[in-house]
This record gives sequence, structure tokens and C-alpha cells, in this order.
Amino acid sequence: MNYETIRLSVRDDVAVLQLNRPEVMNALSTQMRAEILHAVKTAGDEARVLVMTGKGKAFCSGQDLGDRANMDDLNLERTLRDEYEPMLRAIFDCKVPTIAAVNGPAAGAGANLALACDVVIATEGAVFLQAFTRIGLIPDAGGTYWLPRQIGTARAMGAALFAEPVPARKAADWGMIWEAVPDAEFHEVWNERARHLARGPSVAYRAVKEAIRGSFDNSMDQQLALEARLQGEAGKTRDFKEGVLAFLEKRPAAFEGR
Repeated sequence: MNYETIRLSVRDDVAVLQLNRPEVMNALSTQMRAEILHAVKTAGDEARVLVMTGKGKAFCSGQDLGDRANMDDLNLERTLRDEYEPMLRAIFDCKVPTIAAVNGPAAGAGANLALACDVVIATEGAVFLQAFTRIGLIPDAGGTYWLPRQIGTARAMGAALFAEPVPARKAADWGMIWEAVPDAEFHEVWNERARHLARGPSVAYRAVKEAIRGSFDNSMDQQLALEARLQGEAGKTRDFKEGVLAFLEKRPAAFEGR
């Protein structure tokens, strides 16, 4: 696919997907959602980690509301089911770890696009905004799923009802994101985080994602059984053997991702 609204690069097992509509703060259009869907699936096959970031001053301002001519015919239910759901599902199901490198404001569906990733690293100048009630809507693009699980019901409800910006540092303190870093260090930090995951045990990473996500629906007995199964699979990998050997030899492990 020839991308027009995003950029995708793969280097040293790190795929970087850059939202590329800076003139509208990387607002999500139908075309962009289709291109993100394609790029995420491509990155899952060609890299060992995927980073999503934005070009310009914003990460993503959410749904593109600029086309007022289509407002009367706008079918939000269809848009969410046919366009957002496949894109978010692709990110959620991505075979490799996903990082949202939030370089600026993330609002509405843009905030929840970031939260769909496994790890969120934000520059301290970024904010997260559930802006939906400002225009008479509810949080979508997975917002009502991610937020209660990450920050609890009380904070999720407040963020949704008041639609107030949550600065990156507060988001980190709340557990909404992994870390907020000084603006001057942001690019270096997320790049190093991505390189770390790209050098890691990919099979174990996939198992970590499955185990942690499964815990919300499982009883303790079910979760222990899931852990045992996944650990058994990880224990059969070349990376496990290399990890043990490296530990015994007191050297860094050279994981192959298999």
C-alpha cells in the first residue's frame, strides 16, 4: 500500500508508524484508519516492536471533524464498527510489543489510540483528553474499556464526564501510561525502549501480553493454568536456553526472537 496519511519505516527490527497529517494535528480520517490497519499488520510480520507516534506538535487530535458537509449523513456506529474496531483490534492483537510515543496532545479517539498500545511513553508536554462530552458524545475507540482498567472507575468517570486535560505527568502517576519524560529526552527514551524490546525474547513478550490481559476474566485457578501453559511454551524456545546460558556466563543475552 502507498501510504498518504502515515509513514512506516522498519529498521533493525523496529517499525515506526508516524501519523502524518500535522496540518490537522494528525486527526483520524477514514483513509488514515485504513492505512494504520494495514501498517500495523505489516509491522507485526516484519519487525519485533512497533512504535506509533505523530508528526508535528500533536500525537493525534482524534476523529477528523473538519468535513462538515457530511455531518448530516454521519453514522458513528457504522464508523466505529467498520473502521475503528478493525484498527484497534489489529493493535491489540499485534504479534509484537507496541509502544505509543506520544509527542504532544492526544485527544478523543487519539488518546484512546495511544492507550490501545501495550506501553505509552509521553513527553511531559503532552496531555490526554477525553474530549467527547464537549461535543455531546461518549468516549469511544476503546476509551470505556482502557480507562477503568488502567486508572479505576472513579478517575475514568471523572475524565469522561469533565473532559479535562490530564497532563502526561499526572497520567503516569495515575497509571494511565508507563512514563512521562522531559521533552528534551523524549526521542532518545522511546527509541531506546523500542530497541530494548526489539532485542528481547519475542515469544515471551507475546505470552506476557496474553497472560496479563487474560487475568481480568480468569479466576485464580484459570490464571495459574494459563501461566503454566504459556510458561511451558516459553520454556521450549531458543531464547530461554540462551537466557539461561547468558545468566550462567554472566553476559548479556543475545535473543533471536524465537
